[in-house]
Formats: sequence, structure tokens, C-alpha cells
Amino acid sequence: MAEKPPSKTPAGDRIAKVLARAGLASRREAEKIVEAGRVTVNGKQIDSPALNVTEADKITVDGKPLAAPEPPRLWLYHKPAGLVTTERDEKGRETVFANLPEDMPRVVSVGRLDLNSEGLLLLTNDGEIKRRLELPSTGWVRKYRVRLHGTPEDADFEPLRRGLTVEGVKYQPMTITLDRQQGANAWATVSLREGKNREIRRAMEAVNLTVNRLLRVSYGPFRLGDLKAGAVEEIKARVLRDQLGLDPEFKPTPAPKKKPQRRRR
Repeated sequence: MAEKPPSKTPAGDRIAKVLARAGLASRREAEKIVEAGRVTVNGKQIDSPALNVTEADKITVDGKPLAAPEPPRLWLYHKPAGLVTTERDEKGRETVFANLPEDMPRVVSVGRLDLNSEGLLLLTNDGEIKRRLELPSTGWVRKYRVRLHGTPEDADFEPLRRGLTVEGVKYQPMTITLDRQQGANAWATVSLREGKNREIRRAMEAVNLTVNRLLRVSYGPFRLGDLKAGAVEEIKARVLRDQLGLDPEFKPTPAPKKKPQRRRR
């Protein structure tokens, strides 16, 4: 009996990936949008992300045509303390996205910083870039400047350097350097390769240390530098392409040309 030929892979890309590339949401969030029945393909409502689509397919989300995918872009943002990293907040607190410049396109954050944390937050218009930057397999180092109340000694950080489990949550080993004592507080530099919710604060609490300021200064090769609080800076195309291994033909959305100003005589 003749064997059946292997089935061909459907043309196109998964619907969630297409939604993510259009800047609608991350791939995981896009899957939830599909499962909620908010997406139609060629006039038919779908509820499963297990569907490949091509450029020829007509896609709508909440009744609106899906925007054409923009070239991937990435920004550095200096998040001030007091903002939550979410689109909307149930408690009515100010959000990162409500405080971005008006000329910014719709973006999603790469990971998060909690309400009281500040420093470098990466923003992108591309859900696939978000996913790539957040994958544990990339192992990119996140570096923080941490202010601790009290007078800790270097030996106090040994449990964190070995890795520890707090309330059932396992934290991987951290690299910690005790920098200096400043009055009633001490400063330390902490590097880690994960990014679990409130990871540094909870790990420090486990060794009886209290964090009263936490500033992220780098995420992989991207650094906060001298970027002022609340400011945004776009990563140059060449840097983004090289660091993320994007297609060599990748080109970002060109900046709008400024109209030449006439000189007064």
C-alpha cells in the first residue's frame, strides 16, 4: 500500500504572528484576542490561532481592518518612578503609555518595571521583537543600580549569588557588587538574566535587606546612559539590525522630512 505524501505546510504565517507584526499586541496577547472571537479572516470569525494567513487574506480586529505591518522599531525609554507599565490601570494610576510623546506610534513594552522602579524600559512597535527580547533563551543580562537601607556586608549577598527560592519561586544566581555606603543607605550593582516580578526586591527581602530605590541601567546591549527621566530615544537601524540579527534588508520607518525654512532678508 502506497504511503501518503507528507502534507504541505500551509502558506503564510500564523495569525497571531501577523497581528503581532502589525503592532497590535505581543504574540501571546494576540492569541488571546483570536480566542476571544475578535478577529475575522475573509469575513469569517475565527477563535483558534492555529491558522495561517497570507497578504491576500482580509483581516479585521473588532470590526476594523488590520493595519499593514510597519518596519520593526525599538526605543529606549527612561521610566520615572510612579508609573505603571500597562495600557490601563484598574486603580487609576498613571501609566507609562499615557506619558509617552504624542508622536510615538502604538508600542508595547519589553518586560516591565514595577510602579516604584525606574530606569531603562525598551519599547517596540513589533510583537515579534518583544518576544525575541523576552525569551529566556536569549539570556540577556539586565543590570540595576540598587539602594538598600542599612549597612549590608558583602557576605550578606551570598545566598543571592548562589540562587534561592522564595515562597515557591526559584530565582537564578545574581551577580552582585557592593559599591559604597552613603549615610543610612548602601548602593549595590545587581545583574540577572531573568526578570521575574519584583525579583530583586523579593530576593533582597529574603536576606533581610530593604530596597528603597531600584534603577535599571541596561538590558542586554542597550544602555540607559544619560537619557533623562521621561525621555525616549530610538535605536538606530544598524544597531537594531546587528543586535537582533534582523534581515540585512531591514530599514526602519523613515523620519518625516522637515520643511526647509526660508531665511528672512
